[in-house]
Amino acid sequence: MLRVLTLSTLFPDVTRPNFGVFVERQTLGLAAHPDVALTVVAPVGLPPRPLSRHAHYHGLAGLPARETWKGLDVHRPRFLSVPGTGGRFHAAALARAVRPILTATPVDVIDASFFFPDGPAAVALGQELGVPVSIKARGADIHHWARAAATAGQVRGAGMAADGLLAVSAAMRDDMAALGIPAEKVLAHHTGVDLDRFAPVDRVAAKAALGVTGPLVVSVGALIPRKGHDLVIDAVAGLPGVTLLIAGEGAEREALEARIARLGLAERVRLLGAVPHGELPALIGGADVMALASSSEGLANAWVEALACGTPVVISDAGGAREVVTGRDAGRIVAREAAAVAAGIAEVLADPPGQGAVRAGAERFTWEANTTALYAHLKGLVEMRGTHLNPPLQGEVARSAGGVSPSR
Repeated sequence: MLRVLTLSTLFPDVTRPNFGVFVERQTLGLAAHPDVALTVVAPVGLPPRPLSRHAHYHGLAGLPARETWKGLDVHRPRFLSVPGTGGRFHAAALARAVRPILTATPVDVIDASFFFPDGPAAVALGQELGVPVSIKARGADIHHWARAAATAGQVRGAGMAADGLLAVSAAMRDDMAALGIPAEKVLAHHTGVDLDRFAPVDRVAAKAALGVTGPLVVSVGALIPRKGHDLVIDAVAGLPGVTLLIAGEGAEREALEARIARLGLAERVRLLGAVPHGELPALIGGADVMALASSSEGLANAWVEALACGTPVVISDAGGAREVVTGRDAGRIVAREAAAVAAGIAEVLADPPGQGAVRAGAERFTWEANTTALYAHLKGLVEMRGTHLNPPLQGEVARSAGGVSPSR
């Protein structure tokens, strides 16, 4: 029996049910493997008092320290997240919070499912316990934290010292190699999609349920600048009669609302807020196009979920876009500018592919394949323990992730 400890700061809870649902689904798949005994540690970062008592953190502070979540044994230790430090001390604080759980839990391998701060902390803890560590890169954990001055060294050090690495796409593997992390050490590990839940529906009926007639474009993603919702809004402004529904919440909501009003699009563009993941199939399935103009991605789950619903995508050339859109039935990859997005949407609307042809592009992204690859990867690290460790880098990461405190 392979005893796995999955460490993830990107994991849902009762206050954030949509947070890291793809990590949750990957973890559920691994837990169901007959040769795996799994423990999940989903640390919760909180600022020091009195900030932690603010209403914004009230729900997180009230989460149980340990619970059964969808059949998983989940620990939720708190770690100190100090504002204004650029994340410099996150990994060190995370390692301290997780250490008591690890010392009391038999573990063969640590599976860090997000690169920062999870990765550096996992490497430090793995060295203490003498067990191998795998780290998975998903997107912002590399594109942001590996470029930020306060944390770049920790990210690169963890990548060099970990026993094995995963990336959500081959493009993400290339991004990691650009940091100096050996590409041959990184396995592309694609996400999965639930092909039973995300499936084609009667598009006319689905639109009617949404109160929409005519062409419908849907965008799914947090309301943050890098998702490019402003560009999709501008694109739809130039497409008369096209409706846009945006599912997601975030800091850009007020700015996007102002943009919609300024362009006179209130009748055609709606911000839906956070839509429960279980309601996304009906929303995406009713759309003629799913559009995202991201500046960076790993491999967006929304892309694959759209294809599974038979809905073609119009997306920017970010991350693993070319690993998903491999033919015109899947949609278009366009430049990250409103005119190009509008042209891509117009092309698909003018010559729409059949739902079955679109769905075929998603059929290789299964959770069964995801689980099989993850198990083989982790099992292999245990069997080959110690073959790619670099002692000087180990020490560097251990010091940065396990022995630094804000007082220094």
